Amino acid sequence: MSFSSSLQILKHKEFRRFVFARFFLTLAIQMQMSTVSLQIYYEYSKEEIILGMIGLAEALPFIVTSFFSGHLADIISRKKILLVGSIALFLCSLFLFGFSSNLFIWVQSFGMYALFAIVFVFGIIRSFLAVSTHPFMSQIIPRELYTQSATWNSTAWHIASVLGPVIAGLMYGYNHSFHANWCYGTTCVLFICAIVCFALIKSKPIPGKTKEESFFESMTVGVKFVFKNKLVLSALSLDLFAVLFGGAVALIPAFTDKVLHLGPEAYGLLRTAPAIGAVLMAFYMAANPPTKKAGISLLLGVGAFGLFTVFFALCTNYWLAFLMLLFTGAFDNISVVIRHSILQLSTPDEMRGRVAAVNSIFIGSSNEIGAFESGVAAKLLGLIPSIAFGGVMTILVVLGVHKLNPELKNLDISKLE
Repeated sequence: MSFSSSLQILKHKEFRRFVFARFFLTLAIQMQMSTVSLQIYYEYSKEEIILGMIGLAEALPFIVTSFFSGHLADIISRKKILLVGSIALFLCSLFLFGFSSNLFIWVQSFGMYALFAIVFVFGIIRSFLAVSTHPFMSQIIPRELYTQSATWNSTAWHIASVLGPVIAGLMYGYNHSFHANWCYGTTCVLFICAIVCFALIKSKPIPGKTKEESFFESMTVGVKFVFKNKLVLSALSLDLFAVLFGGAVALIPAFTDKVLHLGPEAYGLLRTAPAIGAVLMAFYMAANPPTKKAGISLLLGVGAFGLFTVFFALCTNYWLAFLMLLFTGAFDNISVVIRHSILQLSTPDEMRGRVAAVNSIFIGSSNEIGAFESGVAAKLLGLIPSIAFGGVMTILVVLGVHKLNPELKNLDISKLE
């Protein structure tokens, strides 16, 4: 497939609006969370364990609400969930703007705990967005374009992930008079742009159920589907442990400060290095989709992610550290595209929300749990050893999954279609 032929999906008007909505939403989220991390680290506590606690504060409510949000995404309009969730994030950003501008005097006494409270609320909102985004995208585009849609959706997400921390780091690091105010003001505008884009997409019908289910059965059907499907379970497990142990990104503020001896403005660019690598890999995969050799690409991609995480831990030069993080993002994106393709092609439409909930718990929350694990490991082992430990564990997980499911290396996504 040529790069020009892979552009055909972008002629689909509703998919273009979806991609723009995803871009604005992700850009705002990345800016918001990066700014919160910078505020807590630089203004309240320069402790690695605090960075881990930020991840835990988001992950716990995310996990608790995911099964219910997945159930909801299969019985009501997914577009409505995306709209309401985006509006809720806008209101959180508006609150953060007021907090950083000292407009809410009664809240100032709570200090960083007010920021942690918003992160907690954010985790709840994100659980509803996570289970609705990909199922809604699957309703927009025809089945034969699922792999292409996963690639371009991933590209939009990663480009926004590149820009978000850079903009947040520059605004926070250089604008000493305003600090976080400009960041949160900008995210408010970006959330409005995402809301408009989602609103312009036509609502899609609620998928019909093939059988009657009790509330409990509906809540657990996604778990049963995943654990009965060995292929889906293997793909999710690889990503789960990779992001769980390879949580070096969460420690970048501390790494920039204590190893590289640089300020928050340097953090922004370093934080985006994985996303830059992911974007470059996404463009390559747009022309060369990982279909026939998907299995071996998945195993090698996650293994290389772990290896370059170890290399990053050993860096003392800023640009070398940037390059190593870039490679982690490039190889990680291979598994992202393959996993999303497997889920889209293997999941019946009437249970996409609930399967997406399981995927979100496996992958989405494991990013935050991984951040907590990295913070605790850094406290116990030290900053550099904890990052290296995560990379080594990721490689061992790849070897373990290959041992338990040797057929995974022969996966051909084209045969799932």
